[in-house]
Amino acid sequence: MKKMMDSFWRAVAYCIHPKVILLSLLPLILMAVIVMGLGALYWELAVSQVRAWIDASSVMGWASTWLERMGLLNLKAVIAPLIIIFAVTPLVMIMSLVAVSFMITPALVNLVADRRFPHLVRKQGGTLLQSVGWTLLSVSLSLLVFVLTLPLWWLPFVAFLLPPLIWGWMTYRVMAYDVLSEHATKIERIELMSKYRFQLLGMGVVTGMMGAAPSLIWASGALFAAAFVILIPIAVWIYTLVFIFSSLWFAHMLMQALEELRQEIIL
Repeated sequence: MKKMMDSFWRAVAYCIHPKVILLSLLPLILMAVIVMGLGALYWELAVSQVRAWIDASSVMGWASTWLERMGLLNLKAVIAPLIIIFAVTPLVMIMSLVAVSFMITPALVNLVADRRFPHLVRKQGGTLLQSVGWTLLSVSLSLLVFVLTLPLWWLPFVAFLLPPLIWGWMTYRVMAYDVLSEHATKIERIELMSKYRFQLLGMGVVTGMMGAAPSLIWASGALFAAAFVILIPIAVWIYTLVFIFSSLWFAHMLMQALEELRQEIIL
């Protein structure tokens, strides 16, 4: 726990490093272009189709009629946008994680290594192709679990518990592999990911819960449509910063653990 908390505060401090701030703009630009482009092309179509589905659904139609009778027409108007937002949010989170993993994490690991662990030997235990395969496998499994557990999300307790666990597991697998791929051997990586499994999963869950914050901005964009175009890049940037912080947190934690592991072997 001490190692995890020490790594947490170090990651917070590194987030205000000028190089880290500049790096955060790279996936922001890419993600903003993709999300805003798709929004401009398909937002109105998606909203109209979801509203048609709501009108055709007996349950949703009853809820919509009840809101209209209660004089809550404004709330009725945002139901369809909110459904789209909740459906799209996991995909945006995954896209942000993948963008940070491939575009920024190697630079962040090098930054931590150069400043804190300059004598840590790089043993090249993983390749770029293996990293891509590991990331795609982790993302695919997370999406599968997400889809299979969707019916359970109607239960209030489960709805608050499952998303952080799913994103936490995915984040821990992706970040741990990327951090250790260059410095650790395959055996060292497996040992560290096994030894610190629960701590790493806890770190992933914390960052997964932090990733829920931009959902409030997405929701605000639905309620205040005029500001939606401005709020999209803000939400994407927050996602990016969350995963950058996650990369730094995992880098400090695992590289210190790797250094201690090698010292134990020497002794």
